[in-house]
Amino acid sequence: MSNLSHSSAVSASSLKTLLARYHADPHALVQILRELQAQHGWLPRPALGQIARALGVTLAHVEGVAGFYRFLHLQPVGSYRILFSDNITDRMGGSEEMLRHLCHLLKVRPGEMRADGRVSVTTTSCTGLCDQGPALLVNHHQVVTRLTPTRIDHLATLIEQKTPPEQWPVDWSRVDENIQRADVKLGVQPAPGQALAAVLARGPQAMLDELKRAKLRGRGGAGYATGTKWQLCRNAPGETRYIVCNADEGEPGTFKDRVLLMHSFDAVVEGMTIGARVVGARQGFIYLRGEYRFLLDQLQAVLQRRREAGLLGAAILGQAGFDFDLTIHLGAGAYVCGEESALIESLEGKRGTPRIRPPFPVEHGYLGQPTTVNNVETFCAVTHIALHGADWWRGIGTAQSTGTKLHSVSGDCERPGIYEYPFGTRIGRILEDCGARNTQAVQVGGPSGVCLSASEFGRHIGFEDVHTAGAFMVFDRSRDMFEVALNFAQFFAHESCGFCTPCRVGTQLVLRRMDKLKRGYGSGDDVQILFELDKLMHSATHCGLGATACNPLRDTIAKFRPAYDKYVTSLHFVPGFDMDAELSQARLATGRDDHGAHLETLA
Repeated sequence: MSNLSHSSAVSASSLKTLLARYHADPHALVQILRELQAQHGWLPRPALGQIARALGVTLAHVEGVAGFYRFLHLQPVGSYRILFSDNITDRMGGSEEMLRHLCHLLKVRPGEMRADGRVSVTTTSCTGLCDQGPALLVNHHQVVTRLTPTRIDHLATLIEQKTPPEQWPVDWSRVDENIQRADVKLGVQPAPGQALAAVLARGPQAMLDELKRAKLRGRGGAGYATGTKWQLCRNAPGETRYIVCNADEGEPGTFKDRVLLMHSFDAVVEGMTIGARVVGARQGFIYLRGEYRFLLDQLQAVLQRRREAGLLGAAILGQAGFDFDLTIHLGAGAYVCGEESALIESLEGKRGTPRIRPPFPVEHGYLGQPTTVNNVETFCAVTHIALHGADWWRGIGTAQSTGTKLHSVSGDCERPGIYEYPFGTRIGRILEDCGARNTQAVQVGGPSGVCLSASEFGRHIGFEDVHTAGAFMVFDRSRDMFEVALNFAQFFAHESCGFCTPCRVGTQLVLRRMDKLKRGYGSGDDVQILFELDKLMHSATHCGLGATACNPLRDTIAKFRPAYDKYVTSLHFVPGFDMDAELSQARLATGRDDHGAHLETLA
């Protein structure tokens, strides 16, 4: 903590060393800013100017990038930056009350830095720890799980005593894998290099054909055919090709990739190396979400071990000309970077704004070269297919949804955690296994997914029926589904990149309309306007974030209408504020307070 400062002075030598480590590469701008902030506590403008000059870019560009990511700060935020995870499951565990209690103990207002510069307390989006929450982040890199009022009391004392977070109780930062049901990807792991050796014996084209026969589809949400994507990248014109692993799982309620990185990282890296062999890439990136900074050292150690074993780097497994290595790029807090073109923009040292497509990344990706971007779980699946073959993989799941799928189960259940099932598994089976009782609804796939009511628990997980990116949030009958939808609306409004007007404005209009209902000014007209906003955003936004932002709203209105009706106070329009009270200053200025100076209240 001693190296964090509230002044604008940054050591010229430390900044020079930092820039030299990244070879003054403008594409490393996000990494440079992250490391500077880790040293200094925030990003002073003079230091940004020095960075701009060293990288050969404008100060406006550097400030624009720094201002885009929520984990980068252009103003001091305190030596202790406390960020409470604000997913609905954290709220269900009492996170809002604990945040208020911590602010009371520390005598600081939420969202503000205390006058002495020691601490600030606020919220952030889901931190990927829903199975062991409520949780919080300290200075963006250290997690505290399983929060309780007692733990909050102790935490406040440690902050007042200026105890560095690194010296806090070790158990506070324990993150369990919490695997409740394992199948292919979480079961017995192949020895490092085993699947890779099989691919070298088989050949790149034969491996590509095997993936196509296996009918492997992406596990990140879109479900695009992996073999087809790799074929397009392999055939695209370009001097260099890249393989990118999307480990930026920012969808609230999702934490499966975190567990794969902890449990099966060798298999993930092996899948990327196989991909490099198939498409002809020599360089790869793992885009690790900023909230998973605590995994970085562990992952780097695995990469180094593979290099020493000849499984990464030059002449892999002694194969002349097969050179491939990986770099881990750490995100800085931006949900939209989970979209593959926004992720590539971030890799290039820019704001994470989704690109206009076409061209697609397989043709024009990182640095304008053919790039294949796949999810953590997809690369893990590739390793198992390479080892066991397409016929084995197709024997699991359904005809159109082959293999297994990981589910991040959280919420109202006795056994939250990771569950791996073959595609085609019934929703009700997952609820039974996790110990859910009296379940009212399940949000599958996160806020951008689908909300299922009890009448739909007989449906099945799969691309033919209930499509999912992996989140599985359970709500029993004590929960207010309007509050669930409101939390999701707050998330989307906060995470919009702001590029296109329909999303930037639309998400805010949805949130304001729902806030109006919450405050008791709701009418039937408000619900109708929410429907209209959904239609507009679904058809007019630049990327998928805005298009899916109203999914939970649409589903909850259709399936849990009473949760909205209790906030509707009139069938007619009701203003969102007291219009007569707004005229009080005018009455005071004119000295009038007669009947004519008041608005009539309509019955």
